[in-house]
Amino acid sequence: MLFRNRRYALFLLCLFLLVPIAGHSASAEAPPQIGIYLDGKKIVTDVPPFITAKTNVTMVPLSVISKSLGANVSWSQATKTATIRHEGLVLDMTMGQKFALVNGQRTDLETTVQVVSGRVMVPLRFVGTQLQLLVTWQQATRTILLQSQEGGEVGPGPGPGPGPGSGNSETLRGAWVSTVYNLDWPTDKSYGKPEQQKQDYIKLLDDLQGMGLNAAFVQVRPSADSFYPSALVPWSRYLSGKQGTDPGYDPLAFMIEETHKRGMEFHAWFNPFRATVDEKKEGLAANHIAITHPEWVVLFNKKYYINPGIPEARQHIIDAIMEVVRGYDIDGVHLDDYFYPSGSFPDDATYAAYNTDLLSAKADWRRDNINRFVKELGESIHLVKPQLSYGISPFGVWRNIADDPTGSDTKAGVTTYDSMYADVRTWIQQGWIDYVVPQIYWSLSFEVARYDKLVSWWANEVRGTNVKLLIGHAPYKLGTKEAGWSTAQEIINQLIYNKNVVEVQGDIFFSAKDLRRNPLGLIPLLQQYYQQ
Repeated sequence: MLFRNRRYALFLLCLFLLVPIAGHSASAEAPPQIGIYLDGKKIVTDVPPFITAKTNVTMVPLSVISKSLGANVSWSQATKTATIRHEGLVLDMTMGQKFALVNGQRTDLETTVQVVSGRVMVPLRFVGTQLQLLVTWQQATRTILLQSQEGGEVGPGPGPGPGPGSGNSETLRGAWVSTVYNLDWPTDKSYGKPEQQKQDYIKLLDDLQGMGLNAAFVQVRPSADSFYPSALVPWSRYLSGKQGTDPGYDPLAFMIEETHKRGMEFHAWFNPFRATVDEKKEGLAANHIAITHPEWVVLFNKKYYINPGIPEARQHIIDAIMEVVRGYDIDGVHLDDYFYPSGSFPDDATYAAYNTDLLSAKADWRRDNINRFVKELGESIHLVKPQLSYGISPFGVWRNIADDPTGSDTKAGVTTYDSMYADVRTWIQQGWIDYVVPQIYWSLSFEVARYDKLVSWWANEVRGTNVKLLIGHAPYKLGTKEAGWSTAQEIINQLIYNKNVVEVQGDIFFSAKDLRRNPLGLIPLLQQYYQQ
């Protein structure tokens, strides 16, 4: 063992001596990356811009046009065509063609659209000119300065990067894509058929983008499993019909690539504490947590839950999420509202064993467990990728005013603070999360929990903090008998209301399948609204 350690130390010494030489060589050969500034604020890109060798054209990711310049962009995989829409302008550019269609009229291009590292790259000067931007190239600093008609003095200056609520002119417009029970994607008919699953996801993206959406929140951990190759948890059964079975490709890598090609954001959605969807262990893979650590799970209401009161169990979940943070080019980590299940959760023994701070009320101890999890996960994420968005979507009512004078004017039978033991107010005040998406799944006329009252309450909670507010909407309720859902205009009215609340910086719809079925004619209304 000592000999092996000495050999290892010698290897490290050699490596240490070689690194400065290699680093100097690389920096000497490669020119500095191109910087882009819009009205004095730097535009952050995940794939660096580059200049084509022969035509001397600067190429940038299509997502820059969407996130930073406020245009609506799309990418058709079938025709290899990038489409940009902005204030009456429709710009089409097809891979392999050195011309563009500007509102149907052919215009020559110096170079064609390209795909690099899974990103669609477009010529910046041509697109910028079509969007009526002044484009200036500074050779000495390798900097491109963009100036809008409304912009002031141009020049490099600090500015926020992309992401929910980062100051972009285009708000986040997303849909939750549920994989549990094969609700949204993939279908059970595609088990064992990777190509069908891929084509189905492409069609789903095309449908969502066609409605005007620009982000997908895809459930990659439905029940202590994964939609990616993991060293910690098994493959999800919703890919093949049997948990632990390799689907034959990396679904997460594929989804990220296809989503980014369209200039859309991809947020990895994790269900943290749900272990199973039923009480059966027979179909679980050998490396599922209910098999490897039965002492970490609790059977409640015919489902197994990972016990939030056990520190090692919480860390296991964080480690599983960090696999994705480290290994994939996601735009955000997203958690839903599955913390403690509502009801008489049987954790007396855990409370007795792990209440090291001697909290007298079990409810406070439970909230402390969730607080620790939320805080430690956020710290882990931002240590590795500081700019990655980290957000949570809690139940829409924190507390009723009858239980807390600072709560909302509602009469909900369940609240996130008292039923799920999720103290979202603390997360916001402490800045442990980057954004919050309350699930306000009620109408503007539902008096028990009225939409407008709740939006205003949550807006007040984030006001003065660095936590951004997005709103979760319920198109799945359209056509139901609950008050206010007899017309699709309800969703549009909610969006209109949000525009007048400065803190609201985006919307997410539950779920993709409910949008795609066009309930009560919602799709054309969304298209019309988002094109305004």
